[in-house]
Order: sequence, then C-alpha cells, then structure tokens
Amino acid sequence: MSTAVLASPTLLVPTGDARPVEKAAVDGIVDGFEPETFLWIVFHRPDGGARVWYAWTAGGAALGNRVDQLAIAAGLDCADWLHIGDRNCQRSTRGRIAIEAYALRPILADVQTGVRAPDDRRDKVLRFITCAAEETGQTPRPDVPRWLGVGPTLLNRK
Repeated sequence: MSTAVLASPTLLVPTGDARPVEKAAVDGIVDGFEPETFLWIVFHRPDGGARVWYAWTAGGAALGNRVDQLAIAAGLDCADWLHIGDRNCQRSTRGRIAIEAYALRPILADVQTGVRAPDDRRDKVLRFITCAAEETGQTPRPDVPRWLGVGPTLLNRK
C-alpha cells in the first residue's frame, strides 16, 4: 500500500512587484517573433511610469553583440543608431505594453554598408542634447554620443 504525501499549498502573497508578471509577458512576446530579433518592450504603468525590458529571440543576442562591435569600430553614433533602428523596426502594442521589434540582419547590413543618419537628424540630436543639458544645469556634449547598442553586452553595461 502506498501513502500519498500532500505538499503544502503554495501561498501567493501580493508583493507589489510587477517584475515576475512582466517577465512572463516578455517571454510570451518573444515567442511571437522571428529568430535574430531584438525586442525593446515598454510596460506603461497606470501611475504614468514605465519599465523597459530588452529581449532577444534565438540567435539575436550573439548577432546583436556582433552588430554593436562593428558599429563601434565604424564610428557610428546614437544618431546613426536612431536612423538605422527606425529603418528596421516594427512597432506594435498589447494593451499598455509597447513593443519595438528590430530585425538584426537588416541592421547588420546597414552597418556593414555604412548607412549613416542624415545631417539634419544629427543636428536635431545635438540640439536635443544641448537643450536637455541646459535644463539640468549640465555642460552640453560637443558631439553626438556613441552607438547605443542592439546587443546585450552594450545595452546592459552600467
């Protein structure tokens, strides 16, 4: 005769921490995209705040890191990152979740072929940085900051 042992039921306690639910949502979102994709996922909160999650589909993390290495070696900057990203981005929403999906193969091709931001866009980025620096009492940067990244190594650097 076997004896059944019943485990204590798991007690679910509200914590106010939305991260586990957000992580589960991110995992589900990732499953809906093609391999070699970088996802920028924003959870808009009812209080007006937001939390950003980065995720990569199969092969995306390694390819994103390779793109970043090539972009930095080529001297690309954040204006180029904005321009190339806009050329290769699919935007969608799921309720309060905003999703930007970046196809990394076309981004790699743009980096390898030397696609750069137009001068007027670069000027707008510099004006924005100068205005933000003045508003916060900081010294404006003389040039456009570096490439921001599409791979985990660069994006997760503190």
